[in-house]
Amino acid sequence: MTPHPVGPDELGPDHVDLSISARVLADKLPAGFVVGAATSSYQVEGAVHADGRGPSVWDTWLRDRSVTVDRSTADDAVDHYRRMPQDVALMGELGLDAYRFSVAWPRIFPDGGSRPNRRGLDFYHRLLDELEQHGLAPMLTAFHWDTPQHLEDDGGWMSRDTALRFADYAAVLGREYGERVRWWCTINEPATVAGNGYGSELHAPARNAGVGALRAAHHLLLGHGLSVQALRAEGVRGAIGMSNVHSPAEPANPDSVLDRAAAEVIETATNRLFADPVLLGTYPTAVHAAARVAGLKIRDGDLETISQPLDFYGLNYYMPTLVAAGSGDDGPLPASLVLPSGGDAEGGRSPLHIVEWPDVRRTAYGWPVVPDHLGVMLARMRDRYPDLPPVYITEGGASFDESPGPDPETGVVQVHDTRRAEYLGDHLTAALDAVGPGGHAEGVDLRGYFVWTLMDNWEWAAGYRQTFGLVHVDRATMARTPKASYHWLRKVLQHRRRQETPAKSTAAGAATA
Repeated sequence: MTPHPVGPDELGPDHVDLSISARVLADKLPAGFVVGAATSSYQVEGAVHADGRGPSVWDTWLRDRSVTVDRSTADDAVDHYRRMPQDVALMGELGLDAYRFSVAWPRIFPDGGSRPNRRGLDFYHRLLDELEQHGLAPMLTAFHWDTPQHLEDDGGWMSRDTALRFADYAAVLGREYGERVRWWCTINEPATVAGNGYGSELHAPARNAGVGALRAAHHLLLGHGLSVQALRAEGVRGAIGMSNVHSPAEPANPDSVLDRAAAEVIETATNRLFADPVLLGTYPTAVHAAARVAGLKIRDGDLETISQPLDFYGLNYYMPTLVAAGSGDDGPLPASLVLPSGGDAEGGRSPLHIVEWPDVRRTAYGWPVVPDHLGVMLARMRDRYPDLPPVYITEGGASFDESPGPDPETGVVQVHDTRRAEYLGDHLTAALDAVGPGGHAEGVDLRGYFVWTLMDNWEWAAGYRQTFGLVHVDRATMARTPKASYHWLRKVLQHRRRQETPAKSTAAGAATA
């Protein structure tokens, strides 16, 4: 296939505005700013029975096809396990600086044994070989939600032992890839794992434990801290951090004391619960009271372990949250946010509810598109965490309803996802403006942005209906088609390289003069 069906200097007659915005954004990118793409193993790899891989909690959960909106499974996903060289070549052609991927824990430890699966380890060596060949720096995420089923059978993240087993697994990864990985991300979005998988039934393993999920939250954070220690003990060369999802909460009515209090509850539950222990070494006050109800015992030394110094902090941002006191018409969440994920839109009494953000565009997932609040979130991180390490936006992106079709001028198959290009451009611009001189998040050391995601994939309970990719994947043939957003980002990175090359040449000439 030809991964760049349009020329290097134009996006086609329908995309003049995108061509202009690509140049404008390229001018904004600071020297050394990392632009990458991100995926997760379970969402792209498929091959769930290949080369000794064991089952994960998701494989078990998906035996009931009704848990996803399209009754799909990830048995094949987008066949990245077999098509990995092609996918890396697409990233190389795009001109990315880096690729964030996750290792499938069940590929490395498929059962309860202590010896890792050599065939699983070798796959990621092949991936690292391909990344090196294409000049892409790797960010390895050790855990992106695919807990091995044998660990879940022993209690999963509700059990403290899983944190210890995770550290053992991280040590194996450190020994195996310690010389090859630029950045190590221990755990991705513990808030989502604890809330969706243990607090409710939206994700595997669907424990629906309510406040009891605080036990899972604590053990995930403990696993993070123990794995940082394990990686450092192995002497890995790369920087070590973690990745949390953050959504700044705002009161629906800023003049309402009750709405402000409701927003504070959501801010604590979704942001501070998972960042405070890591960056401050303490839980928010309200969590200690809830821990007693949850049956969670925080042992002496746990918070010291969790708050290991980090080389970077990964922040995933998709949207802000608008909160009001009392029960909403649809219950705690509006139907627009529930139905795309396979949940039921039903009423019910609750002390607070999420409100649709007014007068903004929404993605196909029902998420409000509010770029400026990425800067708001960065400012809150700076203000709350005085020792905030360098920050990477480790995920950012959007799903939209879209389909491939022939370009009217060239006849080449294309996906005209101009909204995605605009989303990425607006969010990158908002972040860079916020941390720049005079910006409201000035002082944050923002070092990069990873697009979620490289290619359309299996989007958890939403199945294949939510398409986030820069690359379209045909479900029948698995053929990859770069979208307009791919070509737009390629143009951004081309312009950046052209700007950097004369400067490097001038510097080299001055050095030899």
